[in-house]
Amino acid sequence: MRVREVAGGGRAVEVPPERLARWFAGFERRNGPAERTVLGPTEVVITAANGTTATAAVPFPPLDVSGERAGLDVDALVRHAQVERRIGLVLVRLGAHSIGIAEGERVVTSRTDRHLVHGRTAKGGWSQQRFARRRGNQARQAIDRAARDVSDVLGPEATSLDVVVCGGDKAALDDLLTDSRLPRALTERVVPWVLDVAEPRKLVLEDAARRARAVEIVVRDA
Repeated sequence: MRVREVAGGGRAVEVPPERLARWFAGFERRNGPAERTVLGPTEVVITAANGTTATAAVPFPPLDVSGERAGLDVDALVRHAQVERRIGLVLVRLGAHSIGIAEGERVVTSRTDRHLVHGRTAKGGWSQQRFARRRGNQARQAIDRAARDVSDVLGPEATSLDVVVCGGDKAALDDLLTDSRLPRALTERVVPWVLDVAEPRKLVLEDAARRARAVEIVVRDA
């Protein structure tokens, strides 16, 4: 499970759906029995006896149960997270892109490509302006190739996808998602969060498929 520090204190952990019930049981062992659970369409908040809270972001909201419950009540969240969804994956950095479709956490089709985009001026190279123009052209060509592959791989399957999850460089993704070749049925399925991923390749795509299903839980001590 991935763990990272979050702004304002606390830590975020990505929990696979299959381990979710076990994780909450461990949360109670570490912090005492849960006093209450507050369920909402986009998040579930559990408060333990010692005041520590666990705030779970609902994956692919909304959750169809809401309200405050005494004790630990995460069955609805666990069932929601374990639904097998058909997920489009779009990973883009200027040096590469990887596109695919996952059923659950299994990638069933994909396409990966690499492309040259210079990151800095080589010693003794062209003037800065000429270099910047060349790098800009390379970046545009990279986005163009990524848009072509997204259109080819995901476009025909757009209406069969539950969601589209993106990862990589946000600026590059913003450019890509405005490309006219991408059907509206595809872009309207894009979730608002972006996975932080390494340079896209097949193994990174497979990891992204697993992470796309994970439930992010922010733990804050009392």
